[in-house]
Formats: sequence, C-alpha cells, structure tokens
Amino acid sequence: MKKNQLVLMVLAGVVLAAFTSVKTAGQQPGLKDAFAGKFYIGTALNAAQITGKDTAACRVVKEQFNAIVAENCMKSGPIQPQEGVFDFSLADRFVRFGEENQLFMTGHTLIWHSQAPAWFFKDQQGNNVSREVLIERMKKHIYTVVGRYKGKIKGWDVVNEAIEDDGSYRKSKFYEIIGEDFVKLAFQFAHDADPEAELYYNDYSMANPGRRQGVVAMVKKLQEQGVKIDGIGMQGHIGLDYPDIREFEKSIEAFAALGVKVMITEMDITVLPMPDQRIGAEVAANFEYQKKLNPYTKGLPEEIEVALEKRYFDFFRLFLKHRNVISRVTVWGVNDRQSWKNNWPVRGRTDYPLLFDRNNQPKPVVQKIIEEAMKY
Repeated sequence: MKKNQLVLMVLAGVVLAAFTSVKTAGQQPGLKDAFAGKFYIGTALNAAQITGKDTAACRVVKEQFNAIVAENCMKSGPIQPQEGVFDFSLADRFVRFGEENQLFMTGHTLIWHSQAPAWFFKDQQGNNVSREVLIERMKKHIYTVVGRYKGKIKGWDVVNEAIEDDGSYRKSKFYEIIGEDFVKLAFQFAHDADPEAELYYNDYSMANPGRRQGVVAMVKKLQEQGVKIDGIGMQGHIGLDYPDIREFEKSIEAFAALGVKVMITEMDITVLPMPDQRIGAEVAANFEYQKKLNPYTKGLPEEIEVALEKRYFDFFRLFLKHRNVISRVTVWGVNDRQSWKNNWPVRGRTDYPLLFDRNNQPKPVVQKIIEEAMKY
C-alpha cells in the first residue's frame, strides 16, 4: 500500500470517529434506552396520535417509548357498537403505527363492564339475555378481535376490573348473567383465538389488601383449572399520598409469587384533591365541579412540583428493584394536556399527572429516572 493511501485512510478513520463521537454526544438516551434489558416502557395513544395528526406527541412516543396501548379504540363499545358490526378503522391504524415503529403492542381491553355496548347484555325486548347468549356474544367478540390481530398484538388485557376492594367479584352484567366463569371463558376464548399471545388480567387499586387477595385467589383458581394467564396488570392511578408504596410493593411480590408477569399499567400521578378516595379509578364516578377541587390552574407551586417528582422517582425506583418480575411499565398518556385526569372524576380541572408537560417537554424527573435506570 502506498504511503499517501495509508495516510488518507488514517485521516478518514479519524474524521469518521470524530463524527460518530459528536453524534453520540448529541444524543441523550431516552426512557426506552435507559430501561433496555429491564422492562418495556410504554404509553397509551389517543386517536390524534394513532392517526399521526398530533406530530409533536408522536415524536415523543418514537423517541421515548418502546411499547404502546390504545387508550379507547379497542374497547368493546367503540370496536363493536352494534351486534356484528365491527369498526376496526382506528384499531387497524394503531396496529400499523406499532408495526412501523417496532413497538410492543397491548390490546386493551376485551371484556370490561364499562364502555361495553348496551346491546351486549340485552335482547330485542330490552331484557337480560340468557347465560348461553352472552357467552356466545363474548366468544364471537373475542374471536373476531383477537383473530384479526393474531401474531401482531403480542399481549391482551383480557378481563378488566372484575374484582372489588373487599376481594369479591364486581356485580357487573357479565357476573350477573354468567357468574364468575365469565373470566375463565374470556381467557379460554382469547387463547383459542391466538395461542401465542400473552393474556393479562388488569385492575386498579391493586395495593388494596382486599383486592390483592381477591385477585390472587382468582388467578390461583384459573391456574388450577388449567387456564392460560400470563400476567397481571397493576393500574398505576396514584396520588401524592396514596396508595402506600409499601402496600404497592406487597402486591408486586404477591402477584409475582403466582408465577406470572407483573405489569404496571395506566400509570399517572394526580396532584389534585380527590372528592372521595374510595372510588379508586372507577371510570363511572362523577363529581360536581368546585373551585377548591381545581387549585392549580396557573401552574404548580414549587412544593407540589417537588412532591410530584419525588413520588414518580420513588415508584420508578421500586419498579427497578423488581425488574426481574416486572415486564412493562406504561404511563396512561403522552402529555398532561391529553390526560383523562383533567376530566375525571371532576370535569374541567387542570392536572399534571404525566412525565411530559402540556408542550410535550420532559419534566425534570424524566432525566432523573433515566439516570437511575442506567445504574442497573
């Protein structure tokens, strides 16, 4: 090799190395980078994000998250508003978004008493359908929805919110007409429709000892009956002073002891006063607007910002501690402006419950969480 050729190659290598170094230095790791090899970090998508209209939020999703779940479009009401009439338009776009960006997708949710269409439980005379009819409707719904996305959606929230705080079954229409077997049947139908998909049970207030015990008992019974259940989703609808983080940890440990994956789902931390903490995350709850329930319309006082940051950091540190059993942590929305907490359980409030602010900018705690995760 001639001397001048060797010099040129060395110079080219130096330039390339310098360019790579500058590029790397300019790229700050995102949440998904920090949690790589630990667990998925996900977010819920609304219609504007699924369709790509909200370009700013979509950019955050692509940069920060590696898992997604549809906030509303896969619930039974929106996806089958009339018997036998399925609307997959938005759900199809959700799946396309996930495939194009190589994201782990969770289907949410197949069987839930809320946001279910009224026809599901009624005959033409408006009376409750028979047990056999409701089972058949469940089967058709699950076979159709799960079957459509077989091999694409890797995990399904099969049953949502079936247990009460005292550990008993919620007296929903599914329970009233079918009995507790509706849970077993839903999981069996989902497994039949896609044997490779992971199947989850999802619920709120999971740090509550009674609900914890109820879910453990239900899952144990399903396992004894040979029903495939792969994970339990612990909805993370949290306040600044509830639940007790030690009780939350006890539930992580109790669910992991069942031999299933544990997921933190629907995570958001409200800074606003709750009219009644006993409602948990009951979506049907609705309280009259009062000014005292909406104290931060102009922004957060410093002490509340500090408390919110500490609360997020403490919980993520807990998740990292249990990273060997937690498979995914999903926040319920991309930014504060779009959070359901602005309108629940009191409409018209201003809340700050997510990791990104109303302008899609990361809150300071995001960098602290990233730095903490990269220690592991």
